[in-house]
Amino acid sequence: MKMSMLFPLVLLILGSYKLAAATVRPEFIVHNEQWLVDYLNTVSATYSTITYLYSIGKSVNGNDLWVLAIGESPMEHILLRPEVKYVGNIHGNEVVSRELLIQLIHYLVDGYGQNKTITRLLNTTRIHFLVSMNPDGFAVATQPDCMGIRGRANARHYDLNRNFPDYFVTNLVELQPESRAVINWLKSLQFILSGTLHGGVMVVNYPYDNLPGGRISRAYSRSPDDDVFIHLAKTYSYAHSTMHYGHPCPRDDDFFPDGIVNGAAWYLVSGSMQDYNYIFAGCMDLTLEVSCCKYPADDQIESHWNDNKDSLFRLLTQVHLGVKGIVLTPDKEPIYNASVDVVGRSHVQWTTSLGEFWRILLPGTYTLEVTAYGYKSVSYSLDLTKTIEYMEDSDVKRTDISVWPDNAQNIALLEITLRESTGEAVASKDKGPTSSVAGQSLNVCLIICCFFMVINQDATLGKITSEPLLYLISSRSVD
Repeated sequence: MKMSMLFPLVLLILGSYKLAAATVRPEFIVHNEQWLVDYLNTVSATYSTITYLYSIGKSVNGNDLWVLAIGESPMEHILLRPEVKYVGNIHGNEVVSRELLIQLIHYLVDGYGQNKTITRLLNTTRIHFLVSMNPDGFAVATQPDCMGIRGRANARHYDLNRNFPDYFVTNLVELQPESRAVINWLKSLQFILSGTLHGGVMVVNYPYDNLPGGRISRAYSRSPDDDVFIHLAKTYSYAHSTMHYGHPCPRDDDFFPDGIVNGAAWYLVSGSMQDYNYIFAGCMDLTLEVSCCKYPADDQIESHWNDNKDSLFRLLTQVHLGVKGIVLTPDKEPIYNASVDVVGRSHVQWTTSLGEFWRILLPGTYTLEVTAYGYKSVSYSLDLTKTIEYMEDSDVKRTDISVWPDNAQNIALLEITLRESTGEAVASKDKGPTSSVAGQSLNVCLIICCFFMVINQDATLGKITSEPLLYLISSRSVD
């Protein structure tokens, strides 16, 4: 055979081998750091159309903090498409978290285009995996070690889950490179939902982790979105095989009704990543305690995956619960840093550079207030009660509702088409009256795409319901 014919054949064989290596399920063992890095690179190269590998920084010892993004458009943000994340191994000796995320990555990339539920999720969501936030701690942890602390902290002996700015008290602990990398990551992308995986007990912990004024006695610390956090926590715990029973670890004296607990009611934490995500970055973050043993023997890894698989997937789908939208000028220019407040919930969200916002909300009626510098505030009611099958393949679904404020001086109605497949909201034409106003005036036009979904507990994994409702808030002029 001529060399010119042999070379393409060799490339074909090598390419086929690489594909096969990536599509074979990873072993149910604890993998070392070099294996993890090689695996993430292999997955990224093999599934290049739906994955993107990037580093958010380095650890104390110079290890890259690798993140794998998975989605239909992995390298860039799509308008109104939510960003979610999972973070593992913040404590280096809590290794089940790493292995669960490795298995979840395989589950998603292997099922894309084959499993309709997985495909639907990845076509409407971008998911980011920071499999190991603390590779230096992991490097010195030992197996097996169910309750020890060796490897828990980073290379400088700092607990990374006590290392973030705290809203309730001043955190004087020196900010570490790993924590700084995560903070910069949160500034670069508007994450909506997140889970941080831990080990040593089985329960879902939700904000707040701390109390005002530096109090030292534990007590329930209620966030403005307490009802939503409870729903998210129960979504995880009830999809888990045993967590929802509330006492899954034989040696643990604590009892957690429904398998969930408010952070400060359990024990106080200053500088937690969970509270930082919610308060400073506008991302609803849960602490997922996923195993009774922090660093178990290899033969226990598969059972942990089977216990947590459904929970990890179902939690991701909850990012499509509630309301999302765009704040625009009448010229269809996005308004950056407009505040979006749900009345009765003292937790303001701010729009992105594209004018986007998201709020995870439970079924019900709400009053939304939007304020932007130089514009008159807009206030109106939302009704999030109608449902359709979110995960089913379907054509564009459209509901146009015009809302005419009583005191509007300048009204412009747009016809909007929501393209669910790409997450885009497109203005197709102007229609409706306008009236001139004496003097210089500014107008703000708010588009809100409302989604409601609930888990059908009797249905197959990931089958959820949702209805896209499209609202247009007409512009209001101000002097």
